[in-house]
Amino acid sequence: MTASTAIAPVTHAIRTEGLGVRFRRNRRGRRSFKDLLSGRRRRTRPGEFWALRNVSIEVRPGEAIGVVGRNGQGKSTLLKLVAGVMLADEGTVEVSGGVAPLIEITGGFVDDLTVRDNVYLTAGLHGMTRSQIDAKFDEIIGFADIGDFLDTPYKHLSSGMKVRIAFAVISQLEEPILLVDEVLAVGDKAFREKCYKRIDEMLAGGRTLFFVSHNERDLRRFCSRGLYLDKGALVLDAPIDEVLDRYNADHGTPS
Repeated sequence: MTASTAIAPVTHAIRTEGLGVRFRRNRRGRRSFKDLLSGRRRRTRPGEFWALRNVSIEVRPGEAIGVVGRNGQGKSTLLKLVAGVMLADEGTVEVSGGVAPLIEITGGFVDDLTVRDNVYLTAGLHGMTRSQIDAKFDEIIGFADIGDFLDTPYKHLSSGMKVRIAFAVISQLEEPILLVDEVLAVGDKAFREKCYKRIDEMLAGGRTLFFVSHNERDLRRFCSRGLYLDKGALVLDAPIDEVLDRYNADHGTPS
């Protein structure tokens, strides 16, 4: 009789250990493809800088995490590492389950295609089948509220309308982790309220939120915990109120 093997419960949605990403201020001396494949490390050379360095965090399933810091301190880089669209130069990142990334509003959209075609393309790229998109199409368009522009080329939309379409598509994904980078800063008040309600629903359903924002009110509304990044380093990992108070003491309001 063969004993059954117990499946260990998932204890984290996101975990990073010693995470680091290095960039150059110009393209000279960039790591070669051979270096990337071999995992070979180099000492930092003149002109190089670390966008992130030695960042270790653990996010539990269902947590809502707010990431704060000045511009250029590594917030968006961290989200891209979690999303899997960027590779680390050192350390590790583990993600338990799929991600629904709302990081760059133009990602996956093609300027010359219509809004209709872009909905099918982008949702398909994120793993939705044709039948799933068909079933959700009216809901996506209704949420974005751009019915009159459905057959207009995407490139003719305003930045606010592009955000509406992107959020409407990504929020329909059933992935357990939602990554949001500043997109709620664009759009009118009525649409932001729709987004807030949708995020509330996703959090109530047990989704994990990783949220980069410069809006202190939004951070306090959605997040129970915060990460404060400065010069690529994790300065503080604590309850969101404590993180924002520390950030404001150092720099003023999040920016």
